[in-house]
Amino acid sequence: MKNKPEIVYVVDDDEAVRDSLTWLLESNGYLVKCLPSAERFLQSLAGDNKDNVACLILDVRMPGMSGLELQERLMAEGIPMPISFITGHGDVSMAVSTMKKGAVDFIEKPFKESELKVLVEKMLARARVDYAKADTQKNTQNLLSKLTVREKQVLERIVAGRLNKQIADDLNISIKTVEAHRANIMEKLNVNTVADLLRLALLETNN
Repeated sequence: MKNKPEIVYVVDDDEAVRDSLTWLLESNGYLVKCLPSAERFLQSLAGDNKDNVACLILDVRMPGMSGLELQERLMAEGIPMPISFITGHGDVSMAVSTMKKGAVDFIEKPFKESELKVLVEKMLARARVDYAKADTQKNTQNLLSKLTVREKQVLERIVAGRLNKQIADDLNISIKTVEAHRANIMEKLNVNTVADLLRLALLETNN
């Protein structure tokens, strides 16, 4: 993940706030992309590399889609991007609501440079982990998509702890056919042991 760009998105309808945040973050060595609205952010995100590690500093109250609505949208689409909210109109109930939904933090304007730097480092640290998990899950899904319907049926029974003879009886096929399917599954999933096979299959199940 180290070789991938790390982007700090800033979404705020206040140009002065965007300029201030850009200056503060870029002076600390961060790659920053500022957008004036949630809608513009989504357009920008659609054109960016989805594998880039990124975090989002987001205003709560904006014309059009609000920051809270954008948080809901990103959650619904499964985008692993840590979010912190900034606002000049914050209240306790709003903070609790955003934090319950996974926001990293909730800070009020104006904010200190030192606090902002600590917050961004915290967000990017979480982003690296979240994006690594998402990358692993995507790779696992790609591998499993190579299996035929019959191979998936065999794999399900291997994971359930069924023996070759039991799998053969379940699917009304020969033990040799089961063994052939097992060999194909191991090759397609690029694993060498049954333990690795179970680990990969269970990783997908748990996600």
